[in-house]
Amino acid sequence: MTNKDVRIVSLIPSGTEILATLGLTNEIVGRSHECDYPPEIQNLPVCTQPRLNSQAASSKIHDDVNNLLQSALSIYDIKTDVLEKLQPTHILTQDQCDVCAVSLQDVEKAVASLIHTSPQIISLQPNLLEDVWTDIERVSHVFDVDSVKVLENLEARVTICQQKIQGLSLTELPTVSCIEWTDPLMFAGNWIPELVNLAGGQSQFSVIGKPSARIPWETLINSNPDIIIFMLCGFDLNRTRQEAQLFTQRPEWEKLHATQAGRVYITDGNAFFNRPGPRLADSLEILAEILHPEIFDYGYKGTAWDIL
Repeated sequence: MTNKDVRIVSLIPSGTEILATLGLTNEIVGRSHECDYPPEIQNLPVCTQPRLNSQAASSKIHDDVNNLLQSALSIYDIKTDVLEKLQPTHILTQDQCDVCAVSLQDVEKAVASLIHTSPQIISLQPNLLEDVWTDIERVSHVFDVDSVKVLENLEARVTICQQKIQGLSLTELPTVSCIEWTDPLMFAGNWIPELVNLAGGQSQFSVIGKPSARIPWETLINSNPDIIIFMLCGFDLNRTRQEAQLFTQRPEWEKLHATQAGRVYITDGNAFFNRPGPRLADSLEILAEILHPEIFDYGYKGTAWDIL
């Protein structure tokens, strides 16, 4: 199959970004409602839609998600009529989180209903940075394109960060809490604790490679981290600011070490930290810039992160 015959539908934003990084943007014929990067894919037909209102309050979104999952319903609908028209040869999806994007099961069901095509399903399931690099390599093999330079570049950026923090003593590595959801309070897991450690911090609460942890408010107060970073799932910088401002009205917030030191930050979690694709290298650099401004200045402040 030549690239001219390839017709890819990507149902996950990180997958779309992986395809674009590998030079396959022109082969993408359809996308999910959340795929928004790179900008040139935004005019493509949309093949999914959410069953909940993402503008609702955090607690309402959380409850709606749980209700749908308990009813054995998906959080997203796949528009099989659009898929049928697009006649994809490949569909890129994920089997990592039923909340983040359409599930593999839903995609398999949708594909089984197609009459004119039976596309190959490529499912991504990353938990660590290394898994993301492996996914990039795997996708490159499927479409017979070269990923060596892409991966070398991404790995070099990680190495640069590591080299620059090598001389820091343990006392110079701040304790860091990364909040992924505010109501209920959840701390970012999977690749995030790994990125925090690589950027010269000591990640709290979450375990590398494990799902996000739900932690009581009192535990955050008692652990009193040096730095608190909001990287809310699916929210951009502005929405994160709104949610963080609501959250920080709680009693005892002012007593926290991070608050008093002016080391509470907001990030664009949707564009960076929540997406296990090539922009995790950017996410690492953003963290490095937040944790050690005396060492790093990549220029992300104001667009990818800010002080709350």
